[in-house]
Amino acid sequence: MPQSLVQIYVHIVYSTKNRTPFLSGLDLRARTHRYLAGIFNSLDSSAIVVGGVEDHVHILCRQGKMISVADLTRNVKRDSSKWIKDQSRQAEFHWQ
Repeated sequence: MPQSLVQIYVHIVYSTKNRTPFLSGLDLRARTHRYLAGIFNSLDSSAIVVGGVEDHVHILCRQGKMISVADLTRNVKRDSSKWIKDQSRQAEFHWQ
C-alpha cells in the first residue's frame, strides 16, 4: 500500500513562567491564540482548538507526520515568545 494516513492528536499546555498573568488582557490573549494557531498550521500540525486564560494556553492539534513533538513544542514556544514580547512590550515574558 503506497499511501498511509497518520492522525496523531496532541494536547499541549504552556504556562507562563511562574504563572505570571501576562495574558490578562482579552485582546492580547485572543491575538496570541490566533498567532499560536498560525504557527501550528505553518508547521503542518493543524491547530484544532487554541484557548486558555491569563497564565496558560491549551492547544489541541493534529501533529504533522514529519515533525516530532519536541521540535513542534520548541518551535512554537520560541516563535510565540518572541511575538508576545514584541506585542506586549514585556521583555521578561517567558513560557515555562
